Amino acid sequence: MTLMRLPVLALLALAQPCLASTPLRQRYFALRHGQSLANIEGVISSNPEIATVEHGLSEKGWLEAEAAALAVVREAIASGSGVAICCSDFRRARQTALAVRAGALAAGVRVWPEDGVHEETGLRERYFGDFDGKGDEGYHAVWAEDALDADHEKFNVESVSNVCRRAYEVVEKVDSQLGSERWIVILVAHGDVLQILQTRFNNISPSRHRELEHLPTATLRELCHASQ
Repeated sequence: MTLMRLPVLALLALAQPCLASTPLRQRYFALRHGQSLANIEGVISSNPEIATVEHGLSEKGWLEAEAAALAVVREAIASGSGVAICCSDFRRARQTALAVRAGALAAGVRVWPEDGVHEETGLRERYFGDFDGKGDEGYHAVWAEDALDADHEKFNVESVSNVCRRAYEVVEKVDSQLGSERWIVILVAHGDVLQILQTRFNNISPSRHRELEHLPTATLRELCHASQ
């Protein structure tokens, strides 16, 4: 599939902590994109100027996305729900989301939105600053600092506090848009963003995101609040 170039919005917002919110009406699932060309190259791709138009899915990534679509369909049918698909506007995430949408439509499952997938810049990959475009071994240097301080911006990276805030704002926004009709909401995004978002559901500091179980590519995982 060909992704048209989208306007590049502000990359980062002011860092704020994740705050408590009202109960959610829908069920939410994290879905990391399928294997990407950046994964194969071993590079960090977090710049929207590049990642919205390049570093799409690999051949294996497309197969993973199609398999993920089957998992989504099974969950939707079992729960009697429609499928709401919300994704990062990065090419690899959008392609995965489109594969999920195609699978749901082929199975006769109702989808939201009706005319495509719902893109949110709040689900973009965390910005990795000085490590962007370089080898993925840079992740570990950033994660070591994350564990010490959720607000750090060393190496010019986006703080985990900010990622947590912006990603959960997407959840709250979508929840209000969907209303009371029953949906399972599939959040198609990136490894770090989804790991960090899970801390908000688990009611732990976002600095602890690497303590959570690793989320493999194209794997569906339900996000449940710790109190649920």
